[in-house]
Amino acid sequence: MTTTAEKTGAEEGVTDARTIAVSALPARIIAAWTAHDADAFAAVFHADATMILPGAYAKGREAIREYMAGAFAGQYRGSQVTGQPISLEFFGEDTAVLVSQGGVMAAGQNKVSPAGAVRATWVATRDADGTWRLAAYQNSPLHG
Repeated sequence: MTTTAEKTGAEEGVTDARTIAVSALPARIIAAWTAHDADAFAAVFHADATMILPGAYAKGREAIREYMAGAFAGQYRGSQVTGQPISLEFFGEDTAVLVSQGGVMAAGQNKVSPAGAVRATWVATRDADGTWRLAAYQNSPLHG
């Protein structure tokens, strides 16, 4: 089986439905984070998705929801998150890889500090019903 990367054309302003749908995934995560809503956050992921954050690993939507519920009540209490896509490529009709840059802003911050800055990889796949969800998410500190 051969898989080839397909450029989205986003840099030229192409707005096909796939590009719009996948590009909306970070906005859905940001909205869920803003509301500190672990259920809405987890709903962006496939049932068997993987999420890796520095020091954390969660496998499955329910584990992701549980992790975020605890984090919103603990280490991420009052925080906000931001991010911008920096690349998006499709690998066939139903798989995409989006890379973003952004980070977590602690309570009271209005911009991402160097310590909170991350670069993230989002692997999205399309369900049989046409819904795009995250199959995998991983972020790493931007500054070492």
